[in-house]
Amino acid sequence: METREKLKPVMFVGTSSDVGKSVITAGFCRIFLQDGYSPAPFKAQNMSLNSYATPEGLEIGRAQAVQAEAAGVPCHTDMNPVLLKPTSDQSSQVILNGKSIGNQTAAAYFMSGDRSALFEEVKLAFNRLSSRYSPIVMEGAGSISELNLKARDITNMRMAIAAGAATYLIADIDKGGIFGSLYGTVALLEPEEKACIKGIIINKFRGDINLFEDGKKIIADLCGVPVIGVLPYFRDIHIEEEDSVVLQQKRNQPMADRVNIAVVLLSRMSNFTDFDRLDKDERINLYYTHTREGILEADIIILPGTKNTIEDLVALKNGGLAQTVVEAYRKGKTVIGICGGYQMLGESVKDPLQVESALGEVAGLGLLPVTTVLLADKTTLQRDFTYRDFTEPCKGYEIHMGETSALSGSQPLNYFADGSTDGYYLSERCWGSYLHGMLDNQCVIDDLVAPYTTLKVKAVNHQQFKETQYDLLAALIRKHLDVEQVYQNIKYT
Repeated sequence: METREKLKPVMFVGTSSDVGKSVITAGFCRIFLQDGYSPAPFKAQNMSLNSYATPEGLEIGRAQAVQAEAAGVPCHTDMNPVLLKPTSDQSSQVILNGKSIGNQTAAAYFMSGDRSALFEEVKLAFNRLSSRYSPIVMEGAGSISELNLKARDITNMRMAIAAGAATYLIADIDKGGIFGSLYGTVALLEPEEKACIKGIIINKFRGDINLFEDGKKIIADLCGVPVIGVLPYFRDIHIEEEDSVVLQQKRNQPMADRVNIAVVLLSRMSNFTDFDRLDKDERINLYYTHTREGILEADIIILPGTKNTIEDLVALKNGGLAQTVVEAYRKGKTVIGICGGYQMLGESVKDPLQVESALGEVAGLGLLPVTTVLLADKTTLQRDFTYRDFTEPCKGYEIHMGETSALSGSQPLNYFADGSTDGYYLSERCWGSYLHGMLDNQCVIDDLVAPYTTLKVKAVNHQQFKETQYDLLAALIRKHLDVEQVYQNIKYT
């Protein structure tokens, strides 16, 4: 392949959260890859409980790992140098260059100074990345016009200016109020910020896009920059979402003709993408619930990962749902736990260093004969493994701050090549594992639903499926957006 010229960075920012920035960023990563360039994603600061382990065993936001996959490159901490993982409504764990540097309250983090030292770290990561890849495909966070936070912002227009990025503003027309949100967002920009904006993208349009031609012209006249296209609302292309608000849009009730799998909604639920593959299996009806009825009507109940096992476990107990899960198991339902959910299924969770809570120790649900001790050091690893006695090679990853040990004879669930093991297998109706991504593996899914259906589905190469989705997304963007205009704005002249 011929060597392509170096391109300037391009950045996608929003009028608010959940306008589609991360998905569009992934789409452009794939477009540049298809066109022979060597793109890489970059988001200076991400706030998310969805994270991923890099090949080096460090931690970044899962959205940037997805974007790296779309770009055809291994994910790296330089793609997301700052990750904030909320531990409560008031504080977050701060991950810098892939490693935790402790917890901070929102007030201490967002309101202290202009965060120049952190911004320097972010720029260093960007510079390292841009020395290896071109173009850098950048993503903003939330709204670019939060005036009370702008002076301390290290993610949006401050970063766009530092990088010299051609910037595109995305608005979600499905939310309503698009003219006001776009005009207000642009009007609140400083002149040097507005100079970065090269175009506007309208996202999530329902209906005949041709009917919005007048709207595009009105927006361009109001904002002083062109609308480079209108993307339709789509449900037939499957790209991992970053924001947990998408869970509100998922089915929330059982279906008579499917294996019903209920994921228990936790306040600090992490890595909800663990269950995306289940949602695409025609035998399964996946839903998320925080009600007694939703749990008892399921065939399989999953306790998912959480950023705060102890506090979410206490909340489950106080709300009566912990006892409901135990009751469901005693009625013959299947109950499994992933990561923090695995810890909850044991006899106890101990926190001697008060990593998560001042409580120190709480009793678990007592379904698995294991106990967990939370530690200061975090485990972040990509894993190749085999599940139970199956020979099919599987993939997953670990992100957790505890060690779980069996109280009596070890009954591992997963096996690693080095002889170490993971999880606890009590029976086909109760097990736990630290491995995120476990349920992306066909043999695990088939074994999980085997007690409830004799239907078989064709084995799917999950990686191949994802590659196809990135290509479909790229094709959709090429069809509806003026990609050539983007190229013209990122070429060095």
